[in-house]
Amino acid sequence: MKKQIPIAAGILLILLTAFPACKKTEWKPGIPLDKDKLMIGVVHITDPFSESSGYSYAHQTGINEMARTLGLKDGQLTYKNHIEDTDYLNVESAMRDLIVRGAQIIIATSWGYMDTCEKLAAEFPSVVFAHASGYKHNSTNFTNYFGRIYEACYLSGLVAGSKTQSNKIGFVAAWGTENSEVSGNVNAFALGVEKANPEAKVYLKITNSWYDPMGEAAAARALLAEGCDVIAQHCDTPTPQIEAQRAGAWSIGYNTDMRADAPDAVLTSALWNWGAYYTALVKSVLDGSFSTEPYYGSLKDGVVDLAPLSLNTHWDTQIINILADERQRIESGPFDVFFGAMETNDGRIIGRPGVNLTDDEIRSGINWHYRTIQDL
Repeated sequence: MKKQIPIAAGILLILLTAFPACKKTEWKPGIPLDKDKLMIGVVHITDPFSESSGYSYAHQTGINEMARTLGLKDGQLTYKNHIEDTDYLNVESAMRDLIVRGAQIIIATSWGYMDTCEKLAAEFPSVVFAHASGYKHNSTNFTNYFGRIYEACYLSGLVAGSKTQSNKIGFVAAWGTENSEVSGNVNAFALGVEKANPEAKVYLKITNSWYDPMGEAAAARALLAEGCDVIAQHCDTPTPQIEAQRAGAWSIGYNTDMRADAPDAVLTSALWNWGAYYTALVKSVLDGSFSTEPYYGSLKDGVVDLAPLSLNTHWDTQIINILADERQRIESGPFDVFFGAMETNDGRIIGRPGVNLTDDEIRSGINWHYRTIQDL
């Protein structure tokens, strides 16, 4: 007598026979991918959809530009927001969930996502991992990307140095010398300040967090109390700009044009324009030309820039000319911001006369602060 297949199991067997299991279209190196079957997963450290400026918003603006340019549908992008980059278990869980949902590209926008990208790229060779601001990559499916934002910070330092009356300029920084990206931007800013105004000093307050609106506000208020009449930043929210406006001081924005947040205070901002990179990245995955060669954009490429100068103040012709000349020097080369021998604020000498620091030294070796920076 034949055993009877249970009814539920029998139905399942019929369905599996009639309809083969659906599989996501896998990416393979050198093989074009059907655009309509593309899925992209994005991991943000904050929620760019509830913001109008700042770091994650700048990345999302670039992703939106990429999606419009390539004609992607809303359903082809999936997001994980508010993923703190020091919560490594949550970072890994978020990326794994995006992969389960079918993502062939993972865009990881924050520094602390780097090691997780490295780990999962080895585990999932059919997924492309693109990591912002780090230095790790592999030869098949893991790349990193960033830009010479320090070039824009240098130019913004010229602006700050030309406007200070107290010769005290405040800077709210997410991290100290343990993070080369932040230290590089602080130092470049200080070099610009010194070029425009050799008498000015940069006073530094560190929040020890990429995203801490309350901590950023407290840091800005402390700098204003020290007599700083210009407030700059390398942190994720426009809070320092708002505090500067409340105090009647000037400010320098970062990531996006922050005039909308503090129109009476913001003189200019160091900008990220991520759209060009994200479009090129996704297009390369689609046409089979993707390479893991790291991307390091510049003022010349347009991935970083300086926002237009504020119309709320008078600008001396001299600073306009200096800005134009220094920008031309950077874009045409061979001069770079970190050129020659530079003295640190603890008495060391960094660099060599007549030579620029290398990209590797800038990206992972700036563990110092320039001599005109006062750590508070």
